[in-house]
Order: sequence, then structure tokens, then C-alpha cells
Amino acid sequence: MHELSLCNSIHTIVDRAAGGRPVATVHLQIGRFRQVVPDTLSYCWSMVSADSSLAGSQLAIEHIAVRLHCSACGAETSPAGDLVLVCGTCGSGDVSMLTGEEFMITSLDLKET
Repeated sequence: MHELSLCNSIHTIVDRAAGGRPVATVHLQIGRFRQVVPDTLSYCWSMVSADSSLAGSQLAIEHIAVRLHCSACGAETSPAGDLVLVCGTCGSGDVSMLTGEEFMITSLDLKET
């Protein structure tokens, strides 16, 4: 369950960035290739933040689709299958990932005091 360690890292970053201000929502972008289970991440977040200044805050997850660039035909496509990284146009395996590996905190919504 790597979601628990991810939440510990998110907590450290958000706690520092919030500077003691109450946080309502933590906005994340997570690429589909990261293989993070959203429900598990949210559950772990509730455990990690429960006894802290971030208690009651929620995660808002934006999923980023996998996009590939094909060196063989030059196309920018989505993969044919979840874990099959081949060009959706010509089927070549000579691809590089443009999006889908993201994992970042994009913003915080602070609670009104």
C-alpha cells in the first residue's frame, strides 16, 4: 500500500505550505500510469491527517491520461491498452510518454476563518 507513504509525503508538504492556516482541499494531479488507487489514497489521507492541523481536509484528484509520442510515425496518441505502451496509430513500440506519470500538488483551498 504505497498510498500511505504518498499521503505522509503530501502531509509534510501541505502542512509546510499552509503555514498553520486551515486547509479545506488539497488538489492533486495524478497520472494514470502512477497506478494510485484514488479510494485508497483518500482513505490513507483521512488516517494521516486525522490528528493534525489538516484534519477534515479532502483530496481532490485530477487524473491525467497517458499520452504517447511515436518516434516511428510522429503521432501523439493514447495507448491501445492500460499497460500496453504502443502507438495507437501505427502500433510501434518506439514511443515516449508525454503525460501520465504526473504526481503533484497543484493547489490548496484554505478554509475561511
